[in-house]
Order: sequence, then C-alpha cells, then structure tokens
Amino acid sequence: MTEINTAAETAAPHRYTAAMAADIEARWQDAWDAEGTYEAPNPTGDLAGDAATVDRPKKFIMDMFPYPSGAGLHVGHPLGYIATDVFARHARMTGHNVLHTLGFDAFGLPAEQYAVQTGTHPRVSTEANMENMKVQLRRLGLGHDKRRSFATIDPEYYRWTQWIFTQIFDSWYDDEARKARPIAELVEQFENGTREVPGSRDWSALSAADRADVLGEYRLAYASDAPVNWCPGLGTVLANEEVTADGRSERGNFPVFKAKLRQWNMRITAYADRLLDDLDALDWPEAIKLQQRNWIGRSEGARVDFQVGDAGAITVFTTRQDTLFGATYMVLAPEHDLVEKIVPGAWPEGTHDVWTGGHATPSEAVDAYRKQAASKSDVERQAEAKDKTGVFTGAYATNPVSGEQVPVFIADYVLMGYGTGAIMAVPAHDARDFAFARAFELPMRCVVEPSDDRGTDPAAWDDAFGSYEAKLINSANEEISLDGLGVVEAKEKITSWLADRGIGEGTVNFRLRDWLFSRQRYWGEPFPIVYDEDGIAHPLPESMLPLELPEVEDYSPRTFDPDDADTQPETPLSRNEDWVNVTLDLGDGPKKYRRETNTMPNWAGSCWYELRYLDPNNSEKLVDPAIEQYWMGPREGMPTGGVDLYVGGAEHAVLHLLYARFWSKMLFDLGHISSAEPFHKLYNQGMIQAFVYRDSRGIAVPAAEVEERDGAFWYQGEKVSRVLGKMGKSLKNAVTPDEICAEYGADTLRLYEMAMGPLDVSRPWDTRAVVGQYRLLQRLWRNIVDESTGEVTVADEPADEDTLRALHKAIDGVSQDMVAMRFNTAIAKITELNNHLTKSGGAVSRPVAEQLVLLVAPLAPHIAEELWRRLGHTESVVHQDFPVADPAYVVDETVTCVVQIKGKVKARLEVPPSISDAELEALALGDEHVVAALGGAEIRKVIVRAPKLVNIVAG
Repeated sequence: MTEINTAAETAAPHRYTAAMAADIEARWQDAWDAEGTYEAPNPTGDLAGDAATVDRPKKFIMDMFPYPSGAGLHVGHPLGYIATDVFARHARMTGHNVLHTLGFDAFGLPAEQYAVQTGTHPRVSTEANMENMKVQLRRLGLGHDKRRSFATIDPEYYRWTQWIFTQIFDSWYDDEARKARPIAELVEQFENGTREVPGSRDWSALSAADRADVLGEYRLAYASDAPVNWCPGLGTVLANEEVTADGRSERGNFPVFKAKLRQWNMRITAYADRLLDDLDALDWPEAIKLQQRNWIGRSEGARVDFQVGDAGAITVFTTRQDTLFGATYMVLAPEHDLVEKIVPGAWPEGTHDVWTGGHATPSEAVDAYRKQAASKSDVERQAEAKDKTGVFTGAYATNPVSGEQVPVFIADYVLMGYGTGAIMAVPAHDARDFAFARAFELPMRCVVEPSDDRGTDPAAWDDAFGSYEAKLINSANEEISLDGLGVVEAKEKITSWLADRGIGEGTVNFRLRDWLFSRQRYWGEPFPIVYDEDGIAHPLPESMLPLELPEVEDYSPRTFDPDDADTQPETPLSRNEDWVNVTLDLGDGPKKYRRETNTMPNWAGSCWYELRYLDPNNSEKLVDPAIEQYWMGPREGMPTGGVDLYVGGAEHAVLHLLYARFWSKMLFDLGHISSAEPFHKLYNQGMIQAFVYRDSRGIAVPAAEVEERDGAFWYQGEKVSRVLGKMGKSLKNAVTPDEICAEYGADTLRLYEMAMGPLDVSRPWDTRAVVGQYRLLQRLWRNIVDESTGEVTVADEPADEDTLRALHKAIDGVSQDMVAMRFNTAIAKITELNNHLTKSGGAVSRPVAEQLVLLVAPLAPHIAEELWRRLGHTESVVHQDFPVADPAYVVDETVTCVVQIKGKVKARLEVPPSISDAELEALALGDEHVVAALGGAEIRKVIVRAPKLVNIVAG
C-alpha cells in the first residue's frame, strides 16, 4: 500500500473500499443464510410457509443448469446468474412470491475422463468442483433458495429420472387422441380386437418375445439397431456434436464410423406436430423458435413405392411427386436395410463401367463403398462436394408411373436420418441429382418446362431447373396426364392416383429423428431395465429405484484399433458381473436377469429439473400436483404453463430445449403435471468475450501480462496479435470473479456485468473499466455515510422540487427497465440520480436516500442492505416495497411547443403538458413573434397537436 493510500484511509477510515465491501458482503451473506431470507414457501408440503406470501402472485425464475467444471468460474459464467438474481430481487420487491434456486447438472464426460486419467471416482471430483462453485456463487450474493438445490448425481434425484424413463417405456403415442397413453391400454386393445395386431396376427397366439417386439414398435422408449457414430479409438458411441466436420472425434482425434448398434431411443418424432404447434404459445425469441422449426423440419409430400423384383419395394418420400415421370434412377443410403436383399450375384448385362467402381461383383462394390461412407460424418456427407461418389447395386426398380426400369445406386449424400433413407432421383430438376447423373452418365428427362431459354433437353443444360412457377410436360401414361398442369395441381392429381392404386399416399415428413438415448459410459444414470433369459426388456418397479451406479475398477470403456470399424463397445458397467447378473422378483417369482449396461446421456437429468426445484424432498411422488399447479400451471397469458423466466445461452436452442419440451408433454399426457411446456418465457443472454493475444507461433499468451505501447501489444518483448474471442483457461485470458471481488467487491462486479451493455448481446470484458462502477458505489456511500466518522449524514427534511423530479424520473425509468431486463440503462438512471445528489451539496434528504437505496438493492444487494440498516431499519431490504414513482414529478413541468407558419418555425413556447388544444391555439396566435410573422395575413387553418405543435396555414 502506498503512503498516499495510507494517508487517505487514515483521513477517511469509513470510506467504502474493497476491504469494507468484503466485510459487508460476508456479513450479509451469513445473515441471509441464517434468516432464510430467500426461502420461497410452497402452498403445501414440507416447504410450506407464510400463507400471506403464498397468496402473492408467484414468479418462478430459472437459470440453465451449470456443469461443475474443475476450472471453476470465470467472469463470463455469472452473467446470466446475476441477471436472474437482479430480476428476482425486483420481483420480490414488487409483491411476488419468488422461487429462484440453482442446482448442478453433474453427470458428464469431463469428470469421467478425469477418473480414467487419475483413478479418482467421478463423484469425488464432481462434488469437489461443486463445492468450489458454490463458494464462488455465494460470494456474488445470489439470492437462491438453498433448500431446493440438488445435483443430478444425487441418487434421490436420478431415482425420479429413472422413474420417468419407466413411464416413457410403458407408454405409447395414440395418433387419434394425439397424446401418450399407458402401454397397458394398447395391450388391452390388441387383446379385445379393437386394434389390429400388425401383420393381422392373433395376439393370444404370439409368444412373449413376439409380443415384446410388437410393443417395441409403439413404445415411446424402445431399443433398436440404430445407426450411430462409433469411435473404436475411444470405445464409445459419440453424439453428433462430439464429431468434427472431417469425421473424427473431438477428443483424441480418432476416426469415427457409422455403425449399427443396439441402442435405446426416445420416440420424440411422435410429438413433432405438437412440438411445432405449441411454439406459438411460448414467449421465446423468434430466432430460437425458427431454429426449432427448422430442426423439426415439417414438410408435406408423398410416399411412393418402387418395386424391386421379388425383393420388395423401395419407399421414398418426396415433396415433388409431380416430377415422378422424370425419375431416371434411385439412390439408397449405404446403411439402408434393403441393400443386402436387392444386390444380385453378378452385374446385369449392359452395366456401365463407371457404375461399378472397378469391382468384379455388386457385393464387392457395395461392401467397399459402405466402408468408405462409414468413415464420413453426416456433415461431410451432406456437404456440396465437387466429386459425387456412389456405386450401382446391380438392381433395378420399376418407376410406378412410367413402368421404366431405373438403376438403384447407393451414395453417401443420402442419409438414413432423413425421410426413408431412399430417394427417387429426378436429375433434370434437382441440383445434387443433376451432378450425380453427369458423373455417372445417367439419363435425364425434363418434366417441368423451363421458364428461361435453355430448352427442354437437359443434356444441353449447365445445371438443373427447379421451379414451382412452371407447367408439367412429358408426364403422361395411359391412365393419367399431368401435362399442362401447374405444380400444385399436378401434385394433388398424382397423389390421388398413387393412393387409388395402393402404391403411394400423401404424407407429412419430418427432419426430426428419434432421440438416441444410450451412452457407453460409466458416469451417467443407469437404465432401470433388466432383460430376462429371452432377451425381453422389463422396467424395474418403483420400489427398486433408485438403481445406483456400482463401483467399477476401470472407468474407461474398452478401446480398439482406431481403424477397426468392425468392433463392438464394451462398457465399464458390463465388467461388473455381480451387478449385471441378478436374481429379482418382478412379481412372478425370483428369476435371473441381466441389467442394461449402457447409461443415459447427460441430457437426461436436465429434461425435468424444473419440477424438482418445486418439491425437492418429495420421496412419494415426482412432484405434488398442488405445488406444480401453483408454480407452473397454465394461467392467463400462459396457456401451456411453465417457468415464468428461463435464462441461458442460445447454444441450447435445439437439443436441451426440445428434449425438455418432449418430456413435459409426455408427463402432461399421462396426468403427472399440469404444464404442457416447461419454460414459458425464454431469454438468451449474450456472451462476455475477452481479447486473445497470440505470439508469432499462434500460441496464446497470458493476457494479464500483455502491455500496450503505441497502439501495439507486447509480451516479454515480442509483438503479439490481438483478437476478440471466448474467455477461457486454454486461451489464457480468463478472469475469475474471485479476483474482481477481492479488488473491488462483489457488488461492483454485479454492477459492471449488468452495465456493460444490453444483456442479450455479447460484449468484451475490460478489467480497467470495472472501476467506474466501484466509484458509483463509493459516491452512493458518501451521500449517506460520513467517511471520517461512519455516521449517517442524511437530513430529516423534505427534498427540493428539482431533487424530487430527479428521484421520481429515476424511479419511473428504473422500474420499466427492471421489468424489461434493461439493467444497463437502469444503472445509468441510478448513476444520474446519484450524481444529482452529489452535485447538490449538503445532506441528502432521508426519504430520497431511502428510495435510492431501494432502487440499488436488486443490483447491489450487500451495500443496499448495509445502508438500509444504517438508516435505522430492522427488516431486510430484500422484502421492502420497490419505490413507486409519483406521476406529478415524472411529467416535465413544461414542454416546448413549436409554432410553424407555412412549415417554417416562427416561435417556440414553453407550455404545461396538460394544455388543451384550444388553450394552445390561443396562446400561439397571441405570441408576438407569430403576430409579426403573419403580418395581418388571413389565417385559413390552424392545426393543433397539443402540447408540442401548432401549424398555421395563412395567406
């Protein structure tokens, strides 16, 4: 400490400093915890409390689940947490019963990888990380109801995650009722004959295994052989997000292959229409809604069957069924089930050399191409590659309208994840088909008349012609003609024709695929599923939940040769034989069973956590219906119910939000909850960015050690580059909240993060700018407390009119900004009021000081609580009423009225805001400047817009 600072603190021992802030903040955090200041009472149950509080309007405010990283928090992480805390504090002060808490999404890959590397149990490192984060978050003064906090790794939490899975497993989606129903009701329909068993079989004659297979086609949770991203080098299946664009694992950079493995899936596609329709009822950013609509990808078209000899039919989905006469070949995804059935033993006579890929037989060509395609990611396969690849299967299919035999290819640009995994190729009118046809010398037929001068011979074209503003040509057979019809008419006519003949029908298709719900991990929720000796899956009864993770010696899945795609995963759980093989009584006597050894994905725990916040100690039900109805039930303006405000990053626009919506709808259908949507209002906060400095090698250097000289940046004598990017440990630009709290205090950090700019946009961090908010708090302190004596200096006298106007304008503006989450402009208004009081000189009026402290309280709660108590109050500032503006002081005393003659300004009048049109007209016409400007001219018309405009038409 310098001599100057020592002298200053000696002269002003009660100045607001970082040391004083630390003392104030620690004391009030302890007091809030001891007094349960932020505890929100439920209407019933073990958390029931003050009836008067419950009678207030409720407000349920949530942050997206944090993951407890070992690196801890940097200053970018708390942005959303501080914002929701400010919003929640204002809501409490405006008469709401506020539920605001925070838990931890604690299953995940980082802890498991740390366990693999060190042998430390994932629970040990995860719990240590959570404790560190709790300390960091507490230091920020966040007003959370800590009784309601939990982590997804708590057995009492994932007991209910497992229970929800059993509900999904034991449910099916009734398309007629448009809702989920218990699987027992479907079985009853099969038994009594009100619903036909697929294949027209007799339900009573089916074996248990056959019945299980039939029900598996209906269950909302089902196991199937699904195409997955298999990474032998890591020994596990990866989510699409874990695979790079060049088809390798993000972690380890191992090759990733497409493989079919037995996996659990969620039938989210059954809810596609409802997931789309209910977006209209949500108060979400339009950009997020659009992303969900695009991800679901609803499209109307037709299913068409192309017969392949005796092997069966290839079914395609197309949105351009009007171009069916132009289909000259077909393409299957390499993984398509029908490929093996249609491949002949030898190439058909007349097969073009370019179709075979240089292989002697179709099976050799197909096998080689499948291996090649398996090494590519979906992103790679859909990219617009210059060279089109594929191979002829050796089979031909019959075009159902022309009767022509068209060759069937496999190519990697067709995916099993969209439509039926097969397309009819109309190369004259589709760009990708056009390029493929050129590469493989396939025929093209124009069936949509071009509107330009290219003619009707595709052989002379440079690209395909696709348009809805055209007429059909070359599209007729003995039974139907589309020639001369527009696209819309042609689509309707051909769809009816196909349906009449049983070879197609109009249908709706979705881009959305069923949710792959398995991971070959250790650190995840165990599936509550066991298999009997016939391989039939059985859900565990509720009495056997939670099924806890067993201890294992090795946390890593078995790895293989990275290039060996023909391998199968071996999960860590599968190696614990005593846990896997069990004898259980599931209601029909003790039997031997084998447990499921995959675990649930890390999305599972965050699909329903909003419900656990409501009733965190309930061991009898998922949630008490009265409690759920109170906090999340539908009400005016919220027809589908849900959380009042949900804040988090836009990166979760699709997966987490879509999955949570699906689970809510399923639980709603089964009567477990009253809210069909989990989150009514969604707000996406921006990102706090930071400058990244790199040396000549491109390696990041410590940002804190970089010096700026003459507009350039230097690190240890070397010039370095600077770009704006993410904040993080790996980029050596992270600033921890602990550092800022130590130097300035938590309230300063809170103010700075809220003042940096609009909450929903990204902004750069600048540690040097933090001091501005620190000085605001110092000026606030000085306006109320004497820095020399520590005594309160306010005056028990009314404020002058100028101060009252400044106060109430600030109250009015801050109140509006708080509701709209414009915290940066709210701080600007508080700063303006505080500066007004500083410049006024003399003691601040007590009522004004108290109102100012209340305005500051949501943003800087520690200093507000301290000043409120020093002002003589004994109850916490947290539950005080937020100030209400007096309209008489908000309205300006006078406004400026412009008087125009022939459109030119001739006078400006200071008038009361409430002046009438007649009064303003008389005043304007009597003004000496107006009279002089008129010069006796005849006034033909006077247009008055009180209080700001008078327009005189004269002459």
